Amino acid sequence: MQVPSILRGESRTRLLQGIAIGAVASMVIGFTWGGWMTSGTATKLADEQADAAVVVALTPGCVEKFLQNSDAKANLAALQQISTGWEQGDYLEKGGWATRPGATSSDYHLARACAEKLVQIKTAAQ
Repeated sequence: MQVPSILRGESRTRLLQGIAIGAVASMVIGFTWGGWMTSGTATKLADEQADAAVVVALTPGCVEKFLQNSDAKANLAALQQISTGWEQGDYLEKGGWATRPGATSSDYHLARACAEKLVQIKTAAQ
């Protein structure tokens, strides 16, 4: 049996180089623009999306807890006086309104989302 000329000598070297370059190019394009990802990246992305969904689900409860407090009007006025979202979230964390059920400490992301909703409620009421 005769071996095809593409698999002999310099042609074989070029063929193997082309295969290697094609494989590397496919991986670069796939991971960069094709949406491919490693399992670690996929897990991290899924965890972030799950946390964001939990924050969205718990925000109305945080707002309700804040508004049911006996000093709700004073606290809402104090929250309105705070200029940055970071400080507003910190205010809610320190007040204990942004604690997830079963948790012992406040959740900063929940506090920020809750502060945004409370500021919107205050703005809509005016």
